[in-house]
Order: sequence, then structure tokens, then C-alpha cells
Amino acid sequence: MNRFFPFLLVSFLASQNAAQYIDGVAAIIEDHVVLKSELAQMVNMAAIQNRIDPNNNPDGFVRLQNTIVQSMVDQKIMLEMAEIDSIVVEEKEVDQALDQQIQMLVAQAGGEDRAEDALGQPLNDFRREFWYDMRDRLVSERYQQKLLDGVSITRADVIAFFQTYKDSLPIIPMKAKVRHVLVPIKPSSDAKKATFSFLDQLKVQIEDGASFEDLARANSQDPGSKNNGGSLGWANRGSLVKNFETAAFTSGVGEITGPIETEFGYHILETLEKQGDKIHVRHILMAPEITKQDNERAFNFSMSLKEDSIKTLDDFKNIVKRHSTDQLTKNVGGDLGWIDPSNYSVPEIGQAIKYIEMGACSPPINSSIGFHLLWVEGVKKGGRPNLRDHWADIESMALNKKKMDWYQDWISEARTKFYVEITTN
Repeated sequence: MNRFFPFLLVSFLASQNAAQYIDGVAAIIEDHVVLKSELAQMVNMAAIQNRIDPNNNPDGFVRLQNTIVQSMVDQKIMLEMAEIDSIVVEEKEVDQALDQQIQMLVAQAGGEDRAEDALGQPLNDFRREFWYDMRDRLVSERYQQKLLDGVSITRADVIAFFQTYKDSLPIIPMKAKVRHVLVPIKPSSDAKKATFSFLDQLKVQIEDGASFEDLARANSQDPGSKNNGGSLGWANRGSLVKNFETAAFTSGVGEITGPIETEFGYHILETLEKQGDKIHVRHILMAPEITKQDNERAFNFSMSLKEDSIKTLDDFKNIVKRHSTDQLTKNVGGDLGWIDPSNYSVPEIGQAIKYIEMGACSPPINSSIGFHLLWVEGVKKGGRPNLRDHWADIESMALNKKKMDWYQDWISEARTKFYVEITTN
């Protein structure tokens, strides 16, 4: 869902330099109030996301506060209007959105302990207190999207938008329509046994009283959780890789489980808490050592697929189905869609695009996740926007601009129908 407007951009992140307020009323909207404590928390949460330090940038902090209080007023108005239209969200949607926000908070704060220090409360308390705020946010988003779905654009609108803004429009990146086969680099059985044995020794140490967190920080190869003592935070059932998730949900709370194997390597894990279809778990990940011989074996296999089995696009799609280990694209012919080579998540693929012949299978391209065979189906020119080459991009920008203008007119009119008083300076 696209998010165009300020009140949808206020995040659930907390500043370590939280400004302190004596509670009072920051704004009144009909029968609703925004308390200064609520405003302070929202401002401080947004400050860390925007890297605004109130001590070093007090003017920026005040501007942020003014923006957010107006956003909170607008959200209250949206909720009033949404109630009239009977807009609802399911509890599971709220839980999932709140889990994502807390995971982001923990990642940006640098761990659960730091996040709790920044919030000034345990994460469980934060989750409980902000559940209803998240629900209101999702209701507001859904109502806003319902309104904006009715905004459309004509060909004449696109041309007029381009003529008005063509000198200030951003450069359009070149895009390529790409498919791939992913061939993983598999470690030897000896390397697997060594990794399994090492993790088994760590498991014994933990069961004998060693700190799981300390051993995770010293040994885990998962960069996303290593510095958090291995913690993955709260995760919903279905969001983790299969073997790991099965072990985590079937283990008792506090039990050390593993080593278990997934496509990422071997793990030992500890289930910390369970709440229905949600689980709080931490782990130590180690991947078996990949040798030069392992690389050569994967390269040679990839090359044999290219030279012996792939002559046409249909051949390529067939090889994807039989041999690719990318589960997200395996059943769609390896289709990665239209990608921006200069900003793609696997940089080696982006860097290789300009050297690959269109309509033919590439040589094996090495990346951190294995070897890729690529097939480039098409290319869209980049550069300064023009209506011939970039119509879809310009149309999207024109539609977004029209939606923004429409919303500002709508919310300005809506404010006149409600009693609004902002008391915060």
C-alpha cells in the first residue's frame, strides 16, 4: 500500500533523548484529545528514525513536533470519518503490523535491551499499550486508501503534469526484465560435520550455564541477530524457514534445541516465549565452510546447464523448475520482474546486466548466495524523463501528485466540519 501523507509516516521508534512533558492536552478534536504525553512519545519515536537530536537540532525537533501534532489531528478526523463508513481491521492484521514495528525498533536501537531502555518500558508493555494506536493507524490507512482509490488520471493529465514539472523530475533509472536460475554452492559433508560438532559443543556449554547471548555475539554468523544476542524478536507462524520454525514451535520454553539444518546453515535455538501463533526465539547460526572445490563444482554444474540444456527461453524456464533453489521464483520461470540494475538487492546481478546478451543465457554469475544463470528479456531506457520512453513512470508520478493534492483539499474541508484546537506551541 502506498503511503503519501505525514500521519502515516510516524513510526513506533523511541529516542534515547526523550523530551519530558508534564501531561496535559496537546490538541482537542471534537470529543477526542491528544495528550502531551502521547505527542511527546510520538515525536521522540519519530526523532530517532529521522536522526534528529533535540539537543543538537532543537529547531528541527520543534518542526517535527508541529508536523506530528497536525498529523495526529488529521488521524483523529480520519478515524471519525472511517467510523461512519464502518471501516474495520482484523486483530491478526494489528498483531502483524505491531510485530513488524517492534522488530524495526529493536533493529534500529541495536538490540532488545537498548530498545527497552529507549522506550523506558519492557517491550511487552509497549506492545500492550500501543496495540490500539496501531489499530487506529491501520483503520486510518484503510480509509485513506479507500478514498484515494477513486482518484484517477487521464492521458491529458499526464501530459500536463509532464509539461509543468519536466525540468524538476528525477532521472529515470534504466530497468531490465530478468529471469534467473540459482545454483547454490554446497559445502562438503566433512564441513557439515565439523559445523554440526562445533554447535553441539556450544549447546553443551549453554546447558552447563554459559551465556547464550555471549556465545551468539561471539560465534553467530547471522548479522541481523548476532549483536542482539541471537534474538529474532517475535515472529509469526509461517514467517520463519520451515525446519527452524518447526523446531522453535515444538520446543519447550527455555529448551536449547539443535543443531538443526536449514538453507542458511546449522542452528541451535532457544524458544523464549510463546503466544498462540507467535513465538519469541533466539539462535546461533553457523554455515559450513565453503572451499574452492565447492565453488568449482557449483560453477561447473551451472556451466553445463547453460551449454547443454538452455537454447531457448522455454528451455531456461524448464531448468528453473528443475534446478533453481530460489523458492520465490522457482514456479514463475525465475522471473525477477523489472529491476533497477544500479540498486538491486543482489548487486552482482545488477552489475552483470550490461554485459549480457538479450535473449540468451548468461554465463554463471557468482554472488554471496550462489551462482546465477540470467536471461534478460527486455530493457527500458533510463535518463531524463520523456513521454515516449517513460510513460508509465511519469503516469505514476502524475497520479501520486494528483492524489496528494486531492487529499490535502479533502482534509482541509474535513477539518472545517470538526472542532479542532491545538494547544501545543
